[in-house]
Amino acid sequence: MTEKELITSTIDRYTELQQIKKANGDHENAMLDYFIRVTIAKLSSMGVNVEDITL
Repeated sequence: MTEKELITSTIDRYTELQQIKKANGDHENAMLDYFIRVTIAKLSSMGVNVEDITL
């Protein structure tokens, strides 16, 4: 997997997690929040500005 493919795959995962969080509404889900934070950290380490792709 190339670096671009890895970045694209990680962005896809991040957007999927955001969609799940939005669909949950006000329901608290600590594990989902954790996965989102970890994915943000990964994207940031790859130089991706997550502010541009956050819902």
